[in-house]
Amino acid sequence: MKNRFCLLLLLAAFAAAGCTPREKTIIILSTNDIHAKIERFPQLAEAVEEARDTATVVLVDAGDRWTGNAYVDLAREPRRPIVDLMNRLDYDAGTFGNHEFDSGQAFLGEMLPNFDFEIIGANILSDTATFPQPPAYTIIERDGLRLGLVGVVTNYDTNNHPAGLDENFAGLTFPDPQMKAAEYADLRDRVDLLVLVSHMGDERDVEFATRNGGVYDLIIGGHSHKEIDTTVNGTLITQTGKYLKNIGVTEVKFRGRKPVSLTFRNVPLATYDPDDDYYEMVEAYFDNPDLNRPIGSLSVTADKTGLANLFTRLMAERTDSRVGFYHIGGVRLDSMARGGVSTAEIYDLEPFGSTVCTVLMTPEQMRRLIMTKFNDPVNVDESHRIDLYSTTPYTILTDERGEAVDVLFPELAEGRVYKVSIGDYPYKNYADFLYDDGQDTGILITDLLLDYFRSHSPAAPDNVMRQQIRPRQ
Repeated sequence: MKNRFCLLLLLAAFAAAGCTPREKTIIILSTNDIHAKIERFPQLAEAVEEARDTATVVLVDAGDRWTGNAYVDLAREPRRPIVDLMNRLDYDAGTFGNHEFDSGQAFLGEMLPNFDFEIIGANILSDTATFPQPPAYTIIERDGLRLGLVGVVTNYDTNNHPAGLDENFAGLTFPDPQMKAAEYADLRDRVDLLVLVSHMGDERDVEFATRNGGVYDLIIGGHSHKEIDTTVNGTLITQTGKYLKNIGVTEVKFRGRKPVSLTFRNVPLATYDPDDDYYEMVEAYFDNPDLNRPIGSLSVTADKTGLANLFTRLMAERTDSRVGFYHIGGVRLDSMARGGVSTAEIYDLEPFGSTVCTVLMTPEQMRRLIMTKFNDPVNVDESHRIDLYSTTPYTILTDERGEAVDVLFPELAEGRVYKVSIGDYPYKNYADFLYDDGQDTGILITDLLLDYFRSHSPAAPDNVMRQQIRPRQ
């Protein structure tokens, strides 16, 4: 028996009320940070189609549609599985996430014409023929009502552009997304509901709504991978988490052309049976012998710390470095289960084609790098946490405000120069990174992982955390 109550309960009160012709309801269904998890698309399709059977529906995505599933990211027609599935499900609009740019803006420019729905970005300015200027907004008409959707993507991650290598954004500029969102406030005069489709992260969404009360009725968010349902200064802010675990359901009730109430809930897609046709499509995408082939195994489950420790260890060993660093954002799986490991899992774990770089650093230079990242006031989603995992233990000392004031390295000698290995993303993008003799070795992290599992299985992960944060005494 298909579990239909999750979405239908949201419509029950409206249906039972016997509403007058002047009252209408629109259901906005939303996804964000899918990260190519197409295995959940059959349940998504079932949920969307059930909603369409009983309500007027708009379907929107808030960015990061790919990067995270080798069956999508390494497809012969790259990224097409997710594009084909979203087109078939008849999405109405989407915005850009930072991971849309992972293969460069030229590649993204080639992909955009394949979408059958508008991809909007108000704070993306293009001066290159390889990436056409995207529209800032789109207006969708449903049941006699007009919905205006404005799209923005974060530029807070690094170097005034979304997270990613600088070369992926050549020819593009990214004005402040909050400023650009505010510029489109006058769109309200042309629509009945104004929606910001945001890939800024929940803290930035809250910041924007706090400063710009009433500009937007609704913010459909992404980027921070959280489940959000809050109202700030008259604006409803939502987010569904990540990996298609949920579908966001916003019910908007109108009296005449005026929205009189907005309510939201995250509905778990696990409560739905899969749609048969979409299930067959997804199974065909996963029928890839090269990616399905096992290359090794784990003797126990590796958690995220264990995976990060494996990265740093393999990098340091391969380059004969005393210290290995890797940023936790580059470890894309939260865990790997005990048992067999496939080629696909390795590319899911590290989908970026990252390489190993080497530098010479003193503990003082390492301290400066770690503290600057920890105290970052701009990229708040990555600050005030352990970001750089390392083969060498260290402790971040914080003051009464929670800011880093020192880093202790119990196994390193102050003033001594050490060879350090580090991933190419922090090597090219992190601030206050001082070193000598830096070079990109060209060694792929995925090659290190593949070689390791082929020769060391069953592998025993080291899940012990070597880094910590504590108040200064």
